[in-house]
Amino acid sequence: MGDSPISSLSDLARLRGAPALSEDASARLRSELREAMTNASWFTVGVMAPSAKQALAALRALETSQGWDPMAVVDGTDEDGPVFLKANQQGGSVRIRIEHGLGQGILITGHGEDESQPSTTWGPLPLDFFPAAGSEAQR
Repeated sequence: MGDSPISSLSDLARLRGAPALSEDASARLRSELREAMTNASWFTVGVMAPSAKQALAALRALETSQGWDPMAVVDGTDEDGPVFLKANQQGGSVRIRIEHGLGQGILITGHGEDESQPSTTWGPLPLDFFPAAGSEAQR
């Protein structure tokens, strides 16, 4: 058993960057997130990472874990440094920009079809939160 102070998705909301999580805590949070995401129609994703490559890898793992079609990078950066990646599932687009002073992690926002369904944001989740393709924890 872990001594993590993170026991639910709501515990993450107060953090600037993703905490280290035990595998047990990650599994519990993945289950809670899977359930919470069923109430949304579409998603936006923000990834704060040390590099564009790491941000894109985290997004691709999320897309694979959710069975989403890969979104297209429409605006990227060739610069080295910390980035903020913004992905919009409804438009199928990804934008990546250099951004200093951020924490690290994945933020997922679930959206409804109209204003009657409020948006909900979950995270920050660790960059490696979503298992690689074929992993048992993905189910």
